[in-house]
Amino acid sequence: MIRYLIIDDEFMAHEIIKGYCDLLPSLQLMKNCYDALEAFEYLKENSVDLIFLDLNMPKLKGFEFLRVLAAPPKVIVTTAYAEFALEGYELDITDYLLKPFSFERFLKAVNKAVGSIPPANSSITSSSPVAPPTEKRIFLHSNKKYTQIIIDHIQYLEAAGNYCKVFTASEMIMTRGKISDLLTSLSETDFLQVHKSYAVAVKHIKTVEGNRIYIGEHRIPIGKHYKANVNALLRS
Repeated sequence: MIRYLIIDDEFMAHEIIKGYCDLLPSLQLMKNCYDALEAFEYLKENSVDLIFLDLNMPKLKGFEFLRVLAAPPKVIVTTAYAEFALEGYELDITDYLLKPFSFERFLKAVNKAVGSIPPANSSITSSSPVAPPTEKRIFLHSNKKYTQIIIDHIQYLEAAGNYCKVFTASEMIMTRGKISDLLTSLSETDFLQVHKSYAVAVKHIKTVEGNRIYIGEHRIPIGKHYKANVNALLRS
C-alpha cells in the first residue's frame, strides 16, 4: 500500500487529487493538510511514501517546506505555476503537474513515483530500521479499469496499433498507448526494445538464437534496426 499526503490550501484541489487516487486501489490517503506547517507537524510523528504538494501556500511555501525535511519522501508537485519547474527538479521531485491536469497525466506521474519508492520511507529521520525491498509496481488502464501489476512479472511488450499488449507469465493486459510511452515508465536497464513492435524484460530472456529471442514458449523477433541493442546486451 502506497501511503500519501495531500498538501494544498485549496479544498477543490484535495477533492480532485483524492478522486484520482481513489481510482487506484493501492493508494491510501493518510491526511489532508491545508498548509505546509500542518504537514510538517504530521510528519514529525508519521511517515508517508508520497506527497502531492502545492507551491503557493500561506505561512510556508512548498519548496521551502521541502528544504526543511531531512529525508523527504517522493514528491509530485501540483501547481498552477510553470515557472518553478526547474527549481523543483533541482530538489529531486518525481514530477511536476500543472493545474488543471488530466487523469492520464496524473497516472503517469504516479507510475513514476510508485516505481521508485523505497521501502520504510521516513520523512523526518533516517534512524528507522531498514525493511526488506518492496516490489515495484505500475498501473495499467485496461477495459475501463486500472490494474496494478508487479513490474518484475512483465515478460515482454507488444505494440498493437494505438494499444500495447503487456505479457506476464499468467496474463496479457491490453492498455491504450504507444509502446514507447509505456517504456518511459519502466527501467531502461531492465527493458530492451528489440523490434519496432516489441520490447523485452532482460531478466526473462531464456535464449537468443539468430534473429529470435525466446522467453518461455514465446519467440520475439529482433528487428534489423535493433540488432545493435541485442548485441550490446550479449557483450555486457
